Amino acid sequence: MDKDKVLKTEIERLNWEFSLLYEISNAIRTTLNLDQILYIILTALTSHEGLGFNRAMLFLVNEKENVLEGVMGIGPHTAEEAGKIWHYISQSKMTLDDFIASYDKFKRDPESKLNSIVKGIKMPLREDMGILVLTILEGMPFEITTQEAKKLVDKDTQKTLNTDFFVTVPLKAKDKVLGAILVDNIFNKKPITKSDIKMLTMFANHAGLAIENSRLYEETVYLSSIDWSTKLWNYGKFQQRLSYELERSKIMDTNVSLVMLDVDNFKHYNDTLGHVRGDGALREIAAVLQSKSRKVDTVARYGGEEFAIVMPNTAKENARLFAERLRNEVEKVFAEEKGLPPKNQLTISCGVASYPEDARTKDDLIAMADTALYDAKGTGKNRTCVYSKAMDTKKSS
Repeated sequence: MDKDKVLKTEIERLNWEFSLLYEISNAIRTTLNLDQILYIILTALTSHEGLGFNRAMLFLVNEKENVLEGVMGIGPHTAEEAGKIWHYISQSKMTLDDFIASYDKFKRDPESKLNSIVKGIKMPLREDMGILVLTILEGMPFEITTQEAKKLVDKDTQKTLNTDFFVTVPLKAKDKVLGAILVDNIFNKKPITKSDIKMLTMFANHAGLAIENSRLYEETVYLSSIDWSTKLWNYGKFQQRLSYELERSKIMDTNVSLVMLDVDNFKHYNDTLGHVRGDGALREIAAVLQSKSRKVDTVARYGGEEFAIVMPNTAKENARLFAERLRNEVEKVFAEEKGLPPKNQLTISCGVASYPEDARTKDDLIAMADTALYDAKGTGKNRTCVYSKAMDTKKSS
């Protein structure tokens, strides 16, 4: 091939690379949702309009546990599965935009075998844990493209991922390594070239910044939704979650119960022992509510010394029993508080109401639970009351 043709081929490839990076960067900027960004990244690596690797797997560093965790994998796990997928793609003439647009279907469908396997991987960040971890610790790509290099791969990872020759690249944001990408051509056996690795590294740098931006955004959203003192959800998040659960229950034809709780004798506690002890007591109560609630429940600080718990798919009697357990637990926590007579010990009063039995709108459900709470406070405190229509007359009299 003469020099002009070589130059022309190189220019065409560079144009394609820059065009692809531009297209992918634009796609990544359309969302700040981390899962969607990860999906776009892996789709760009595996689609025939993208880099076209057979499979792509993404791993992120969990700094709290000091481990590397698999978070998503896209691609077939067997040759038979690969054949079906590639046949479908060729018949459908899917573009990169088509792949990216199929994110919702990817999330709804049962997980692919590869995705399930990748998400099950968790390994300590130690040098003896193999190539993936070394990619993080060294902050550099590793090319496992020869039999000699293959000797460096730990057998467990190779067997788990059903891989042969592959490349790993770090995901970086500035000077920080966030994770790693692993790609291979396990089925079509196409060699991974130096040019492929250069493009992959450039792409990983874009991807790392997108992941970091998404994490910062999600952290900001989270911090704006919590009560700083108790670390429970705040009033705004409570309103949002209650609206969501009620809409969901209307569709699913299920119950939603709301438990409103108020701390008894809190003003006297604050005045006697001080605001520092008072704030500490609220945090202790919040910890009890959080630890005893289910993952599906929304536990929030409603305001002041009042809390609320949204309980999806829960009948009123079950919510009452739950509230009673909370009441007993809080009573035990403060039973021997020094400096206070028994009549002034901190306890909680609870009011319970349910959708659709007591109310059919969010505002009415809150009002009914609050009415039951008012009854609990008015009939001696340190008790749980469930809403009944008779309470409306009592409250207004």
